[in-house]
Amino acid sequence: MFQHIVDGTTQGAIYALIALGYTLVYGILGMINFAHGEVYMIGAYIGIISLAVFTATGMTLISLPLCVFVAFLAALFFCAAYGYTIEKTAYRPLRQAHILAPLISAIGMSTFLQNYVMLAHGKDKFDFPGIFRAAFINNTVQISGARVNYLEIFIIAASLVTMLCLHLMIRYTRIGKAMRATAQDKKMAGLVGININRVIPFTFIVGSALAAIAGVMVSMYVGATKFDDGYMAGMKAFTAAVLGGIGNITGTMLGGFILGLAESMGIWLISSDYKDAYSFILLLIVLIVRPRGLLGEQVSDRA
Repeated sequence: MFQHIVDGTTQGAIYALIALGYTLVYGILGMINFAHGEVYMIGAYIGIISLAVFTATGMTLISLPLCVFVAFLAALFFCAAYGYTIEKTAYRPLRQAHILAPLISAIGMSTFLQNYVMLAHGKDKFDFPGIFRAAFINNTVQISGARVNYLEIFIIAASLVTMLCLHLMIRYTRIGKAMRATAQDKKMAGLVGININRVIPFTFIVGSALAAIAGVMVSMYVGATKFDDGYMAGMKAFTAAVLGGIGNITGTMLGGFILGLAESMGIWLISSDYKDAYSFILLLIVLIVRPRGLLGEQVSDRA
């Protein structure tokens, strides 16, 4: 059982990282960025391509951890650029339009990015360079009878540190306060001097960077990625965000971990054949009992 708890916590940490991108955009714009899953997928591709280049050029002889760190930076940079571009092209021109217009635009952007990667890299799986994966997978420690490899420890630790940094940034920094003010009331935030045309793109950039981190870690964990991996990962992350209370950062993180543990426990107790169904069944139950999610706030209509 403890082995499944470790696996579920690892998966939950990844869901939480991706879901934070959804909840940041929703909290500020009140809209769902359905292209977020594809940004996660692009992050996985960028990480694999970067490490493949390091392997081909012999950079691995210098330092494997340094190569992995640079691959994360490359994924962060490219995905942040994609996030900014998505906001600039799919959201900003439709900011004053009917609520369905940016939603349809985001779905179109998702389809475009998925097909763009398919045409650029093919339909086959993109394998993660084995030398880097082996360095993390082959080293394990025994905890309560479970074998936990260094990669699982790294994913959980890196996810928690990233979430903590995000929480501190939003809570205590100037840009974080501007993001919270914009989330409360964009018009009033603009009237008191906050440039919402900078805050909103910054939100997309941060969310996309979190998706990039998750993408590189998942591709390393699974050993490969594919052009359509972003769809299911995005749906699971969106489920985690709604489960915890979309718009609530703490709730989103909690929802991600609960979702990962629920999937892992379902595999252990029932079967792996229904892995994808467990998360949506859990979401259905929570929405029936608490429609706004576990930590979502009950908002009253104002006269």
